[in-house]
Amino acid sequence: MGRDATPAEVKAWDIDVRPDFKGLPAGAGSVSLGETVWEGKCASCHGTFGESNEVFTPLIGGTTKDDIRTGRVKGLEEGKSIVPQKTTLMKVATVSTLFDYINRAMPWNAPKTLKTDEVYGVLAYLLSLAEVVPADFTLSDKNIAEVQKRMPNRNGMVFYEPLWKANGKGDVKNVACMKNCAVDPVVHSSLPAFARDAHGNIAEQNRIIGPVRGADTTRPAPKGPVGSTPAPKAVVVAAAAPAGGDVKGLLATNACTACHGVKNKIVGPGFNEIAAKHKGRADLEAYLAGKIKSGGTGVWGSVPMPPQDQLNDADARSIAQWIAAGAR
Repeated sequence: MGRDATPAEVKAWDIDVRPDFKGLPAGAGSVSLGETVWEGKCASCHGTFGESNEVFTPLIGGTTKDDIRTGRVKGLEEGKSIVPQKTTLMKVATVSTLFDYINRAMPWNAPKTLKTDEVYGVLAYLLSLAEVVPADFTLSDKNIAEVQKRMPNRNGMVFYEPLWKANGKGDVKNVACMKNCAVDPVVHSSLPAFARDAHGNIAEQNRIIGPVRGADTTRPAPKGPVGSTPAPKAVVVAAAAPAGGDVKGLLATNACTACHGVKNKIVGPGFNEIAAKHKGRADLEAYLAGKIKSGGTGVWGSVPMPPQDQLNDADARSIAQWIAAGAR
C-alpha cells in the first residue's frame, strides 16, 4: 500500500543518536560558538547559565569534580542529597542523549532548525558550564566518546539488556497481573479548580511536532470527588496549516500559545494585556508586527522573546492586527 520511502525521506527521520554514537553526524562546535547560539536561541527559556530563571527547571548544577571522577552523582544518593532540585546534568548518563534531544527538539519554538555544528556548540557550552570540558573546548564527532568518560552520572544508569539488544531476553517473569486485569474506572487525581485554566487552554498549547495532549480547560471540570469520576476523554486540538487570515490557526501553528495566553501570562504576557498596554498608539500594528518578527526584551521584564523569523510578513501583520483590535 502506498510506496517505498525515498532515501531522502528516511534520512530526514533517521536522526536518532545511540549511546554507542551510531547515528551521530559529522561536525564540530566550540564552546564559544555554543555560547553565541545559546544567547540568541536558548537563554530566553533556560537562562544564560542554564539556571533557567523563571521558565524551565535548571539544566546545570548539583555536580562536583568528584562526581566527574567517579561517574556517580553524590547528590542523587538517597538520604545524602543536599541539592534542592535535580538538574539535567545530575541525572543524564549519556552525552548522546543530550545531543539527540537538542538536535531533534530545540529550540522550543523552531525544533530541528539548528545546524549540526550549532548543536555540537550548544552541547559544548552546556558541558563547559558543568566543568565537564574546558572553556576553550571544541566538541566533535571525533572526541565525543572521550567526553562521555567524564559525564558526572555515567555510572548511575541501570543497564537493561532488552532495551539495547534485539535478541535480548525479555521481561517475562513479572508476577503482576498478566491477563484479565481489572481496569481502574476512576480518576485518582485532578487539577484543582484555581489552577485549571491558570495558563490558558492546555489542549491548544500543542508543540509544532509530536503528539502532545492536554485537557480542554475551556470545558467544565468533571463533577464529583476525586476517585469517583470516570476519566474524561483526551482532547486533541490539531494545528492545521492556516490560511493567511486565520489568526487562531497562525497562533497554534507557530506555537504562540505555548508562551502567551489570550487573557493571561504564561511565559510572556497575555494577548489582551499587550493590547491594553499599547492602546492608542498610532503605529501599533506596525510596532507589534516588528516585535513579533524581531523578538526582544525589557518591555515585559527580563525574559526575552525569541525572534519569530519563520513567520512571513503577511502572517505577522495578521497577528498584529488581531492584537491591536483587542485580541478578541
